[in-house]
Amino acid sequence: MSSHHKSHAYGYPECHAGIMARSIWNGAIAFGLVNIPIQLQVATSSHEVPLHNYHAPDLGRIHLQKVCEIEDEPVPPEELVKGWESEDDKVVVLEESDFEDLPVSTSKLVEVLQFVKAEEIDPIHFDKSYYAQPGKFAERAYVLLREAMINSGRIAVVKIALRRRECLAVIRPHDGVLVLHTMLWPDEVRKPEISGIEGEAAAQELEMADTLIDSMSGTYEPEKYSDAYQEAMEDLIKAKLRGRKLPKAKAKAQPKAEVINLMDALQKSLDRAGSPRKRPAKKAAPRKAAAKKATARKQPAKKSATRNRKSA
Repeated sequence: MSSHHKSHAYGYPECHAGIMARSIWNGAIAFGLVNIPIQLQVATSSHEVPLHNYHAPDLGRIHLQKVCEIEDEPVPPEELVKGWESEDDKVVVLEESDFEDLPVSTSKLVEVLQFVKAEEIDPIHFDKSYYAQPGKFAERAYVLLREAMINSGRIAVVKIALRRRECLAVIRPHDGVLVLHTMLWPDEVRKPEISGIEGEAAAQELEMADTLIDSMSGTYEPEKYSDAYQEAMEDLIKAKLRGRKLPKAKAKAQPKAEVINLMDALQKSLDRAGSPRKRPAKKAAPRKAAAKKATARKQPAKKSATRNRKSA
């Protein structure tokens, strides 16, 4: 199978060069001694309807101003500086020249540090996602790295300098495209301070919960899900543009905040999921069996005692 046909068999896009998204970073991936020129494009966007503030009497748009808390006057952009405030209210002002002296990498090289199994990295570390488009004459090297990672089942841990910050990131193949995910540094992930998570699940409850999970399991198909709130917001705006009113949506029944038996809740959940299951039988039978065994062990002793009395 040719590489062209193989790409289509795996659902890869026919041509990356035709992507017309805006690039936010140009550089190259350093894969050993192989350099792969790439351009990064933002991979995600929000579908949230943008709402603004307006002045009710004349519908003038409300704009936010940067106001000095001492003078109580708007500050022009040329008078803005960056700084850091200490706990005792001392302000350290940082000039543009200060940033230039910091040991921040301005390299346009994405350095591959190592290759690891994807499951070794907890998703809590992932931050933002970018598509990596191959640069001019870089298609062969790009496809080589992509296919090698697919074959190895590993993803690349890399370092990259974005917006004056050195970031830890990973590169992985996804639908034929190499995707770069910036990551949080280990000290940026808070340790959980959560109470009420001690204890163990009861065996019977765990068995029913396992069954409930099995009955609700399936293949992840993201197109099956939708943002009902945003869809309703768009319908509302369209209706108002036409001078119409939307019928009020029926209020969803809120779950009652009542404490119920956990086993009953699991059983009802199974019934609703279409997998009715009887409660596990209480462990009374083993006790009866144990009693029978105990009786059986005692019987020979009685017989021997009878024989002794007879012989006497």
